[in-house]
This record gives sequence, C-alpha cells and structure tokens, in this order.
Amino acid sequence: MDQDDQPGQPDQPTRRARFTRRRFLLAGGAAAGALVVGWGALPPRQRLRADAALPVEDGAVTLNGWVALAPDNTVSVVVPRAEMGQGVTTALPMLVAEELDMPLAQVRVVQAPPDKIYANVAVMRDTLPFHPDDTGATQALARWTLAKVARELGISLTGGSSSVKDAWLPMREAGAAARALLVAAASRAWNVPAARIRTENGYLIDAAGGRRAPYGDFAGAAAKETPGDVTLKDPHQFRLIGHEVPRRDSRQKADGSARFGIDARPPGLVYAALRMAPTIGGTIAGINPAEVLARHGVLAVIDFSGALAGQTGAQSGVAVVANAYWPARQAADALAIRWEAGPHADLSSEQIDAQLAIALDEEEGHVYHSQGDIAQAHEQAHLIRAHYRVPLLAHAAMEPLNCTAQVADGKVRLWVSTQVPTLAVQVAARVGGVDPGQVELHELLLGGGFGRRLETDMVAVAVAIARQCQGRPVQVIWTREQDIMHDVYRPAALARFTATLDAAGSIKSWDMKGAGGALTPQFMRRNLGLPAAGPDKTTVEGAYDMQYAIPHQRIAHVAVDSLVPLGNWRSVGHSYNAFFKESFVDEMAHAAGKDPVAFRRALLIDRPRHLAALDAAVRRAGEPPAGRAHGVALHQSYGSIVAQVAEVSVHEGEIRVHRVVCAIDCGIAVNPNLVAQQMESAVVFGLSAALGGAITVKDGKVVQSNFGDYPVLRMPQVPRVDTIIVLSAEPPEGVGEPGVPPVAPAVANAVFKLTGRRLRSLPLRLT
Repeated sequence: MDQDDQPGQPDQPTRRARFTRRRFLLAGGAAAGALVVGWGALPPRQRLRADAALPVEDGAVTLNGWVALAPDNTVSVVVPRAEMGQGVTTALPMLVAEELDMPLAQVRVVQAPPDKIYANVAVMRDTLPFHPDDTGATQALARWTLAKVARELGISLTGGSSSVKDAWLPMREAGAAARALLVAAASRAWNVPAARIRTENGYLIDAAGGRRAPYGDFAGAAAKETPGDVTLKDPHQFRLIGHEVPRRDSRQKADGSARFGIDARPPGLVYAALRMAPTIGGTIAGINPAEVLARHGVLAVIDFSGALAGQTGAQSGVAVVANAYWPARQAADALAIRWEAGPHADLSSEQIDAQLAIALDEEEGHVYHSQGDIAQAHEQAHLIRAHYRVPLLAHAAMEPLNCTAQVADGKVRLWVSTQVPTLAVQVAARVGGVDPGQVELHELLLGGGFGRRLETDMVAVAVAIARQCQGRPVQVIWTREQDIMHDVYRPAALARFTATLDAAGSIKSWDMKGAGGALTPQFMRRNLGLPAAGPDKTTVEGAYDMQYAIPHQRIAHVAVDSLVPLGNWRSVGHSYNAFFKESFVDEMAHAAGKDPVAFRRALLIDRPRHLAALDAAVRRAGEPPAGRAHGVALHQSYGSIVAQVAEVSVHEGEIRVHRVVCAIDCGIAVNPNLVAQQMESAVVFGLSAALGGAITVKDGKVVQSNFGDYPVLRMPQVPRVDTIIVLSAEPPEGVGEPGVPPVAPAVANAVFKLTGRRLRSLPLRLT
C-alpha cells in the first residue's frame, strides 16, 4: 500500500437498554475552529454528553459521554460501532487520542452503552436521493432534517461505510473537550494561566514553571471543571491521524482469544439446531417429534415459526434443543416434518428475470435524474444500445448466523454479533414479551457482516426458542446451508442503455433504465415495522449520480415487488450499477474508437479528484505483461472515489485476475493501514461475486447451499492488490464498501480486450 503525497482487542461489557430523553448540549463549529458547548440552532441534538454512566472500573471518572480517565493514566474510549473486521476498534480511538494528546497504547475500548448520542447520523443522512451537484437550500434543509430525525431515533448502526465518517467530529470533539477539562484542572491546581499549559503524550506540562504531571493525577478534578471554548487541531498538527497504526485486535484474532458471537458460553448453555421450510414462504404441515425426543441429550422440539411472521419470504421452522450442538444437529436432521410448499412453490429465477424484463419494457419507472433533452438528442444521432443483468447474491459471511439468548426473571439476555444493537434490543423485547429496558445485550465480534447482520431474524428466532427453555440460555447456530438458502439477498436487476456520441466522439446523451427489487421497503418493514415511502435510492445509487459530464441524461428505475427477501449486501446498489455504468462507458469508448482511459479523462474534465484517482491507478499499473490485458473502472460510492485497473488473462475459457491496482480518494485517511486492508478485502469480495456468485431459484427453493456451488475466491485465485491513497484534505468518507463496485467492470473490460467478447451478465463466464 502506498499513500501518494499523504501526510487491541476490545472489552465486551454488558449493554443494558435504556430509552430516555436527555438535555440538549449543542456542539457547533468548523473542524479547526471553535467548539461552543451550549444551546444553538445546529446540530439538532448534542453528541457529547450521555444520560447513562459509562461502564468504567478501577476508579475511572467520566469526562464526557465518550471518554473516561483512570488514576493510572489509562483512558477508556467508547466505540459505538461493531467490529466486523474493518478496524473500528483501532480507527475510532485514534480520533479521541489525537485530540486528547494521549498515546494510543494507553487507550482501552468500551463498547457503547445504549444512548442516542451514539446514533449513526451519517448513514441515515446519506439515504437522501440528491444528485451530488445539487447543493441548494432544499438539499441542505433535507440533510439537516434527516440528521435531526436520526438523532431523535437514536439507532446505533454499523453500515453504509459510515463508522469513521460519522465519528469524525463527535469523537474528536470529545477528546478535545476532555483535554480542555484537564488543562482547566491543572490551571486551577497550579495557579497558572491555562494558556501556559500544554499537553503531550498523556501529560500536562507547565514549561515555564517546570511542572509535569500525568493526566491521571487530575482525573477527579477535571470531571468537576467546565471546558469552555474548545478548539480542534488543524490537520497539520496531527501526530496520530494519517499514520499507519497496527490493528489493536490482531493478536487476539491470531491466538484465538478473540470472542465472536459463536463463542458465547454463558453458564447452563444449551444448543439449538434448526430445520427451515425448504421453499420461500413455506409452512409446517405437521411434526412428529417422538423419535428425536427419546434421544439422549435432546431437551425439546420447538416451533419458532411465529417469530418471523409477516415478513417477505418469512421462514417457518423448527428447533431441536439439546445439551450439545452435535446431538441437536443430528436430531434436527432426523426430525419427521411435513412441509406445506406455500403459494410460491413454482417460483424460479426464469420467472423473476421475465418479470423484470416485462417491467423494463412496459413501465415508466421513477426518473431519479434528468438533464438536457434526451428525446431530441436521440433523434439526431446513431443510437448505441446494450442490456445488462445481475443475479441475486448471498452474503456468505465466514461466521454463520448465530445468537445466544436467555429469557429468565423478566429479562432477556443476548450474546450476539450484530450491526444493529438498537434494533436487536427492540426485537428481543417484542419477542421476549418484556420492556426494552429489560433487555441486556452483550455485543461480540462479527466474523463478517457485509450487511447480513443488519437484520434481526437470528435474534427473533433465538429469543422465541429461549422462551421455552425454562430460563436456560440457548445458542442457535445456522448451518452454512441455512445461511445461504435462507438469506436476505442482493437484488437481481436488469438495465437498458441507449446513448449517442457527438461529432468529437464523446458521449452526448445517456439514457439508462433499470428494473429490479427494492430492498429498503422490505428492510423497513422487517426491522422497524414501518412503511418506506417514496423511491428507493439504493436501486440507482452510482447510476443517477455518476461522475461523467454528459449533456443529456435520464436515469430511471422500475421497482418490482420481490417474493424473495432482499437485504443490504456490501456496497448495495453500487455493486451492480457500477458494473452496468462502467461496462457501458467502455462500450461507448470502443464505438468512438478511443482508448477507454482517454475517453474517461475527457468526461472528467470538471472532476479533478476523479481524474487524480484514475491517473494514479493507471500510472501505477503500467503496461500489462504479454498475454494479459488491463481493464479500467472508476466509481464513486459512500463519498469515496475509487479507480481500479485489473490485470487479466484468459486461458481455455477461464478468467484469471493476477493484479488489481486500486486508487482511492477517501478524504483524510485516518489510518492508511486500515484503508489498504479494506481495499484488499473489497477486491476479494467483489471478485468472488464477479467470477462465481449467483443465487438461483427453482421450484420455490434456493438452489445453492454451500461453497461448492456458491464459491468464494480461494487463496490461489487471490490477485495481488496495490492500494494507492490519494492525498486529500477533505473529511473522511467511506472505506469498507467503495472498493467493491469497480472490480467486476474492470475485469469485464479487460476480458473484452483479450477476447472481443462483451460480457454483460454476472457472473463473468466465457463458457
């Protein structure tokens, strides 16, 4: 990993749900300006002080809702997002440590208690379907309003590549405010002006008086002070942010001491194995539990169908509970069940594709962006047309779904890997029949999320089973087959392009119309019990807001109701819209007789950041070796710009990717090491889908069941990934997902150079 011109294992405390109102404490000001604590017009709700006390020990005192200081000069920093491999337990404490002037080695991580100051504001604000060039008053008001809604709802959520982006100001402000309290306490104790005191590596220093003391000596006194005006560092003063810092959780993950959801072992634990209806929407016609109940160690047979009732594609099912997992699994496999196939027993991928094709031809859809005069432009030039298709995709995280739940003494206790702790608490309360304040949540590490653990079905099922386990905790584990066959899938989609070239061989008009399932309405109904009004931005993200300068544009989409449950998949709509867009741009370059890179450069004349990323990737890639070709793709998602060059060969019909050069402009890179890791992860994830990922439906059932027929990239197939971080002074943007979208089109474009065949469907196959 290179940065062009670019300047430990978390503890897992108990989280007890509380939902109360709090005082307003507003934090305003520019990134390097003054932070004024008090009432104001913006933002709608403060993010500095929490209602509930932080779960701290060893005499530590709380300085604000994010920071606690112990007498031994260690600092506890609240991390409000789930660690699922992206490195938030390293990156987020860096934000506080930077402003606090505290060595990162002296910072310990505390998982956030339930409080609205830890809500993810950025992820909700980014759902607005505005074009990036729209910077008017309407857009500003809408963003302000949705930020207010996000803070009032108080939903803690890890997703949308938003963890660092959302925490960038509040966590820096928390560190700066804590530092100001310490300086004020030392100023009072030493009877010197605060301006004479500086901080360094966890020490307060009065250079003129020769005094020096660790922060811990003033912990109690600082908690009684008022911070007054607080100034954030100018980026030129950063000593930690922008530097490569080793991950804090690497050792524990390497030696096996890291605890994931599947590692939960509360006292008295029993295990549940599942049988789910094989068809989408299938139900149970009858169960004969006698034989399995007679088996040694089997404790119960439980129908949990009601836990997921009313959801799209909701699965009926039965759990067998035993004193160990393997006896439970064997008994579940042997359980005599009669299934009712349900109303969708004839559903197939062919039907789904046909339905999308009809919608594409017959329905107008919603126009997300329009400029110029498409009709007139099409009348005056030769039309270039193309159709593209992508299939349903499963998440296939390495850690299968699981949840451990206990219902006892009027409380529900959860041990779970989740991206949505707020929603997990609400679902557990509903299914467990208790108030949300009586739900105790233990958040554990995620062995992969990718959007699948934004769902709460594993929590609902586990709590429904636990209600019938006489107070004993029960661990529910999905098999790999259940994980893949009963997922919430990335939508299948079609796209039709019609475009023209001007006399100079540049794109004059661009008309894209897509058709596919809309996942947001399903997600809202499943997890929030709310209807989703209006168009679903995810269906066209990365298409309606593309970066290229084209005078005449129209981007529309037809949302088609899906019988298959749909959910968020890493990079969501960008994952297919980038394939559509960047493949068709290459087609247009070929029609114009131009080099694809030069063609793109001409379309980016007013986009210097995009040009810089494209040029950085192309320059690093150089020339391909003999027998190989380079394919290029450029895409912006979650605020970050990513250009990729894929080096590809084709041998006997097999596509092999040898190298991917990835240039990213993600704003200020808080930890370049983590950015590089995420680009490598994204390339592998995206290539798995591009080369082999497809979920098909036949006779109402998902056909794929394990890695044998739903392959992920094996180690010998993994290409070398070179990451370039482009210099930027902008605030941080997303990193976890933006590396996924450009992979498939970059490979497809390279295959065209090698074979002359334009692959317009995923996965990419030549035979």
